[in-house]
Amino acid sequence: MADYEPGDYVEVQTKKGVFRGVLLPTSQFSDRNVVLLKLDNGYNVGIVPDQIRVLRKGTQKKKIKKSVPAPNPNLPTVSILGTGGTIASYVDYRTGAVHPALSAEDFAYAVPEIRNEANIRARLIFNILSEDMKPEYWIKIAHAIKEESERSEGIVIPHGTDTMTYTAAALSFMFPKLSVPVVLVGSQRSSDRPSSDAYINLLSAVRVAKSDLGEVAVVMHATSNDDVCHIHRGTRVRKMHTSRRDAFKSINSAPIGVVGEELKFTEEYVKKSDETVLVPSLDEKVSLIYYYPGMPVSVFERMLEGMHGAIIMGTGLGHVASDFVPAVKKAVKDGVIIGMASQCLYGQVNLNVYSTGRELKNAGVIPLGDMLPEVAYVKLMWLLGNYDEEEVKRLLPENLRGELASRRVLQ
Repeated sequence: MADYEPGDYVEVQTKKGVFRGVLLPTSQFSDRNVVLLKLDNGYNVGIVPDQIRVLRKGTQKKKIKKSVPAPNPNLPTVSILGTGGTIASYVDYRTGAVHPALSAEDFAYAVPEIRNEANIRARLIFNILSEDMKPEYWIKIAHAIKEESERSEGIVIPHGTDTMTYTAAALSFMFPKLSVPVVLVGSQRSSDRPSSDAYINLLSAVRVAKSDLGEVAVVMHATSNDDVCHIHRGTRVRKMHTSRRDAFKSINSAPIGVVGEELKFTEEYVKKSDETVLVPSLDEKVSLIYYYPGMPVSVFERMLEGMHGAIIMGTGLGHVASDFVPAVKKAVKDGVIIGMASQCLYGQVNLNVYSTGRELKNAGVIPLGDMLPEVAYVKLMWLLGNYDEEEVKRLLPENLRGELASRRVLQ
């Protein structure tokens, strides 16, 4: 039996050198041959050890039972609906371990300041990696929001950053009306890192959840500093960097607000309704197709097999090779609804400028202006799940939730 345990300060000898730090507890996801170590510089590493020597035993402390303070009648109630990720994890400074916040007590200890902002209701919907998000989970989140909207004044959804904008768009379309703010928030860097953005992001999200916002928003760092967060509309935001803390940007529009020492809305936004209306149906038979030079028409055709709709990410103003036009015509004739977005992200799709664009438009492709491709993809899923074919064609290029430059809200 090993003579070391989590919390001990150890020296680990490996083939690559000697490392010193606090031994961390392992989890169900840990490799049995790897030890986790918090180095003196504050970072965690996984190491395959040759030998471990205890330099200093950890101090055994009595576990403190955490409890949530009694509700403050002068504060609003905010529901936090967990979906996974490390946004609301907290650090045990005896061992250096990072624990997921799965209860109201954990959230209160993750960011104690939120207790001064609101009474917290916490609920774990599921615990998945961001890349494992699926349309069926969007529907589960939506139903949880509907339930919590009857018990709270605002809702915060901690979410992995990689697919957070897809979820934000899906929820935006599924809720024509909201009686509470719905705020998605994530962190680019885990809470055990000195540069973590989790603390500021979560605190800012709770503050936005107390406002009169009546639509879905994403709240993340505005800069690389810990000064302010931006409030992004759920249908206009995109993750634009793999690791920067200010990775999230509003595309073809400005953020609708900022959260710093105070919360300020800087653009027009939808205010709370007197009710929350949920329209959750989604048709998952939609493809998102990224066109590239030399793409075989046969690949395009296979991606349309069995689909009810497709969004093409075309080049420039919204183009594909001219030899795709017959395949597009056939698909549209067979009942597939096809929309065109641009890989450029910034600017508008325009199928009237060049001959191929005009041919695509004549074939039945629907130009989608400055709509983000992933937003168009989710929107088409939602439309196909709730409307007939002609109504889907009419509504796809319309502005329903601020996804296009000019705003027209569907009631």
